[in-house]
Amino acid sequence: MRPSLPPRAELVHLIHNGLHALGGPGVLAFALGAMVLSAGLADATARAPRPAPPAAILPIPLAAPQPAALRRADRGPMWEGADLDGDGAPDFANPTGEAPRGHDAFGDGYFHARRDGGARAHEGVDYDSRAGQTVVAPISGYVSKIGYAYPGDARFKYVEIDNPALHLEARVFYVDPAVEVGDSVALGRPIGTAHSLQARYGGITDHIHLELAESGSKIDAQTVILARRDDAGAAAGMN
Repeated sequence: MRPSLPPRAELVHLIHNGLHALGGPGVLAFALGAMVLSAGLADATARAPRPAPPAAILPIPLAAPQPAALRRADRGPMWEGADLDGDGAPDFANPTGEAPRGHDAFGDGYFHARRDGGARAHEGVDYDSRAGQTVVAPISGYVSKIGYAYPGDARFKYVEIDNPALHLEARVFYVDPAVEVGDSVALGRPIGTAHSLQARYGGITDHIHLELAESGSKIDAQTVILARRDDAGAAAGMN
């Protein structure tokens, strides 16, 4: 018995035996038939629809870069506060974010401006404000006092803040307090809202009056809140 062959080998064996049985003319006919069959298979293969190529693998698109953070609405000049303790962070803040009060019918808002015809000097700096706007702490510390700007007039108040570590004291006038005595306050955080001054000084520029003292001596807030850094790194005040 002939041993079984694999299918491919079996096919070759049958063709070989068939060719011997057919003889010369049969071989020629068989060869021509094979050529025709081969050409037909090739043509069918060429005509057969080709499978669609696999979908291209596209990289996952990256999220569009976010636009730069919107700049804070322009509410007037922004000033860099001086750094007293050398920790790289400012120790003073503008209480309203606005410019110092300029000249109006009631005088000027800068430090040591004339008051009462020259009988006394202005002991603080006035910063423009809008009635009802947020007022922030000009220094860090704790609320040591809430008082009245004018004796017998309960409409206008001030908030006093002490910072024993830096030997600083601040009084912020014409503010409706949102803090209480004993509260800790952080630099630049809200302490109340601004009063309108029109009921007492009709036509005056509404403002917050800020008094600063260092080791008990009054200082010009503009030299520390309006601090500038020149090429040498020194602070320069503006009046």
